[in-house]
Amino acid sequence: MGIFAKKDMTQEEMDRAENEAISSIIDKNMVIHGEMSFQGKTRIDGTINGNINGEHLVLSDTGKVVGDIIACSFNCFGSLEGNIRANIITARKNCSIQGRLEAGTLTVEPGAVIDGEIRSANPDFANTPVKKPTLATPPQQEQSQVDTL
Repeated sequence: MGIFAKKDMTQEEMDRAENEAISSIIDKNMVIHGEMSFQGKTRIDGTINGNINGEHLVLSDTGKVVGDIIACSFNCFGSLEGNIRANIITARKNCSIQGRLEAGTLTVEPGAVIDGEIRSANPDFANTPVKKPTLATPPQQEQSQVDTL
């Protein structure tokens, strides 16, 4: 095992996340208020006002998040106003991140704007299992449950 073995493994992880198929897309015309949790790879083209917990997150150039993010990997082309904690963070050209970044691996392209604190973290912290999403109870079911009490 050479001196760069850990770096090579991280590059392999980044390549795997980059090539994984996107399982969910938040359209650029969508605005979501509330918590978001997902597994797999999700791309946000719209706006999320709330915290996000997931595996592989891509914030496109039209995407905006106002809230905190915990993810295995975060690929930012858009705008984040909040803290991000991920094993791998990539700040792409023209992105804007305002908040604290904690990353095992951080890549910043020329032209990316980061306004906040950057901390190097144990690269394995994001390998903890992602909370499985839970389905919300539809309002009519909530009302019928209240009526039966």
